[in-house]
Amino acid sequence: MVIKVFLASSSGSTAIKKKQQDVVGFLEALRVEYDPLDIACNEENRMWMRQNVPEEKKPANGIPLPPQIFNEESYCGDYETFFDAKEDNSVFAFLGLPPPPGSKEAEQADKAHIVTNGNHVEETNGDLDDSIVPLEECNGDAHDEEEQAAEEEVEGEVAEEEIADDEAMEEETEGDEAPADEEEEEQEDAVEETDEITEVTEAHAEEEEQEEADDDRDEEDLQSEEEEELLQLEEEEEAEVQEEEEGDLEETQEEEAE
Repeated sequence: MVIKVFLASSSGSTAIKKKQQDVVGFLEALRVEYDPLDIACNEENRMWMRQNVPEEKKPANGIPLPPQIFNEESYCGDYETFFDAKEDNSVFAFLGLPPPPGSKEAEQADKAHIVTNGNHVEETNGDLDDSIVPLEECNGDAHDEEEQAAEEEVEGEVAEEEIADDEAMEEETEGDEAPADEEEEEQEDAVEETDEITEVTEAHAEEEEQEEADDDRDEEDLQSEEEEELLQLEEEEEAEVQEEEEGDLEETQEEEAE
């Protein structure tokens, strides 16, 4: 399966560039192979992307902006849905790929859940706590205090891990989301820029066609001038030959007269 990421290499929008860099950088960090497809310089890529983004996923103006992500022909989502999957540690599920062993996403499925079960505390991530506290060894409040202390210690460790994960995620994603009005302006700017690129490309093609047409006309004009000069030379030669013949004829007639 090939992950396709549609990008705009010459986008003038800072926000779009940053989103593209975030997506590409995170995929490379996860060592996910992907195929970058440029919509700014390739009209076929741009049309394919617009046609294959589901209607319900398109913005109000009907024109989806990069980055857009596909798995082969299947649509995965845009930057916002990718960001949500990144927040939930479910990027591989978002891409339709199995998470590699040892990844955060794989570990999340086996994350420890603390439960109190009668005589001992058990972790459900596959590593069972063999330390069972027999009831006959404890009595009254002493056992309750030890059990409560153990639970608090485990809960504290889990809370610290969650806080550390949240802080790391906040550092990675800080500043990613722009206000809604700025997003709309950036979308409009990106659409205008894409249209300008298309217009420039079409204008360049028209200029080349016009130059070729002018060259063809110049060649035709040059050829016509050469033909006219050749025809004029032929006429002059014929006139000279005729004059010589007439002169010879006059001389002959004079000789005969004498």
